[in-house]
Amino acid sequence: QVQFVESGGGLVQPGGSLRLSCATSGSIASIFVMGWYRQAPGKQRELVANILKSGKADYSAPAKGRFTITRDNAENTMYLQMNSLKPEDTAVYYCNTLHPFTLYPWGQGTQVTVSS
Repeated sequence: QVQFVESGGGLVQPGGSLRLSCATSGSIASIFVMGWYRQAPGKQRELVANILKSGKADYSAPAKGRFTITRDNAENTMYLQMNSLKPEDTAVYYCNTLHPFTLYPWGQGTQVTVSS
């Protein structure tokens, strides 16, 4: 059973950057697609970015041009580089696979707070 451990969050000023990591207990090489999600207080969890085994990535509108998703299949780790952060990026960030694949158990997530 794959388990995820997200890290790298923190408090950052608007315009700042953070790099999130998603470490897995098992191999992600066989996971066709992985994604970064976020959930802000009082809102539903939303998909921010996803990446195929091949490395092809896709982004939600708010993330496009500011976030970069990468995966290192050999290290069983996925990353999210976030630049030009805005207060509305404040959320708990999670990693997992995507529909139509069966989601794995959610990790604890990592808190990102963008505030001056």
